Amino acid sequence: MIVSPGATIGIIGGGQLGRMLTQAAHKLGYRVCILTPEENSPAGQIADETIIAAYKREDALDELAEKCGVITYEFENVPVHAARYLARDHLVRPNPEALRVSQNRLDEKSFLNRNGVPTTIFAAINQLDDLNGQGVIMGMPCVLKTQRGGYDGKGQVIVRDAKELVPGWVELMRQPSILESFVPFTHELSIICARGLNGSMAFYPLAENDHQNHILHTSTVPADVNDMMTMRAQDMARKIAEGLDYVGVLAVELFETEDGSLLVNEIAPRVHNSGHWSIEASQTSQFENHIRAICGLPLGPTTLKHKAVMTNLIGDDIHQSDDIAARDNTFVHDYGKEEARPGRKMGHFTTLLD
Repeated sequence: MIVSPGATIGIIGGGQLGRMLTQAAHKLGYRVCILTPEENSPAGQIADETIIAAYKREDALDELAEKCGVITYEFENVPVHAARYLARDHLVRPNPEALRVSQNRLDEKSFLNRNGVPTTIFAAINQLDDLNGQGVIMGMPCVLKTQRGGYDGKGQVIVRDAKELVPGWVELMRQPSILESFVPFTHELSIICARGLNGSMAFYPLAENDHQNHILHTSTVPADVNDMMTMRAQDMARKIAEGLDYVGVLAVELFETEDGSLLVNEIAPRVHNSGHWSIEASQTSQFENHIRAICGLPLGPTTLKHKAVMTNLIGDDIHQSDDIAARDNTFVHDYGKEEARPGRKMGHFTTLLD
């Protein structure tokens, strides 16, 4: 079903991704209604309507559905129950299964392997006995992560010796976890793709990502990779999107290993921080293509107009935004967040390189 311009798009979540999706929707002639528990959220500041309520409240979900022709989400920690509740009688794109898979690291990696997408070696850790012998299997160092929750380095422990496995799991409060072998990568990459309602796909160039303190610092496009690696990354993204019967923009985070292999680290069923450069540097931004996809419109071209570097503004960095904006070929995006806390993404800027 196609949702024509003039209709209202519902977005679950009021963060910066919702804000930029709202801007793209307005450009295409749609109205936007945000569902968020947060007052004065970044997306709510510019949306046509905002419903302030917890994501699990069925009366709020009913109100959102009544107002909207299609509903999407801007982050992957939306309760699956909420997406399934809406999807019974209304259009939810991407579908709730994409949320379910991405919310659990064990389910995610199992899904990837079933669909022929390579990952690092992993094992489920649900009880103390599951740690027995894992030091030999995984090698050292390895990484212990909670199966659910955690982002920007939270919810994980690096284990450098087999003796640290049990203390590491205790540090994670004995939550259901996943143990992963450590990947000696040379580059962190990501590929963002859009899949339309008719199954058509469009790929953005591979980005090379640099993290500081587990938080994305910069994304550079195009990444310095050969055509074969680009084709392999696109093939992985295609398998993932088709395996999920996905509609919308999907991000796939990758490791390039020392032997030239590509491994998927994780997926994000949404627009992604490492694709913010597309607003200025691509013919169609990731945000516009997400709106196009979920509404059933043709996907826009993803041709790279300029080489670019996107840099996150973290915490107090946002106070430099006026000086940064004065630089040539530089575009600053302030997310409108009230408090500049350490580690909080307050905005970003993109510098065009040619």
